[in-house]
Parts: sequence; C-alpha cells; structure tokens
Amino acid sequence: MLAEQNLFNSLSKSIERLAEVLNIKKSDIVRDSAIKRFEICFDLAWKCIKIYAREEGIECFSPRSCLKAAFQLGLIAYDESWLCMLADRNLTIHMYRKNIAEEVFSKLPGHLKLLKELSKKFKTV
Repeated sequence: MLAEQNLFNSLSKSIERLAEVLNIKKSDIVRDSAIKRFEICFDLAWKCIKIYAREEGIECFSPRSCLKAAFQLGLIAYDESWLCMLADRNLTIHMYRKNIAEEVFSKLPGHLKLLKELSKKFKTV
C-alpha cells in the first residue's frame, strides 16, 4: 500500500514539475525537458489508474485499456484529448523528430490540465 501511495505522490509531484517547465521561456532545452516530463506524467497517470481500477475490481494492463477503465470509473470524461495524449506520448517515447516535438510541445498545456484534473480526483477518493 505504501508503494502505491508513493506512486500517487510521484504523479502529483511530476505534474508540478511539468507545470514548472512550461512556465519557462521556450527554448530547445525547455521543449525537450517538458516533453520528457510529460512522458513521465503520462506513464505515472496510467499506472495510478491501473492501481485504482484494480481496487475497484477492474483489471487493465495497457495505457489504452486503463484510459477506458478510468472513463468507466468516472475518473476522466470521455474526451478525445486523452487519446490524443496517448498518441503524443507514443510518438515522443519511440522517436525524436523536431517537427513532432514542436507539435507535442504546443499541446502540453492542454495535457497538463487533464493530468491535473485526474490527480485531483485521486486526492478526493
């Protein structure tokens, strides 16, 4: 249980770190750092969903199936933005191209908003 609580705390702290870097004037280093922080946040988010879903009697084993479970459990609203976030994470984690990095970076404020909303739900349940 302690390890699981640490994961939820790590998600919250990682979201803060993503917000922090998004408030810095954009440069290549800031962009790349923000994308890496986003990847960490997304991975922690779906793993926290997995833990929460298991406690609610739903098994999920992949980011996509955990997003589906999160919707079923009312943790997230049905929103194409979550699927976009998953697609962006998959793009950035597997390859690096400047044009993709620029596109994903431009979406990070919206992704951050969704991640904050999810983290807030974990704190209230």
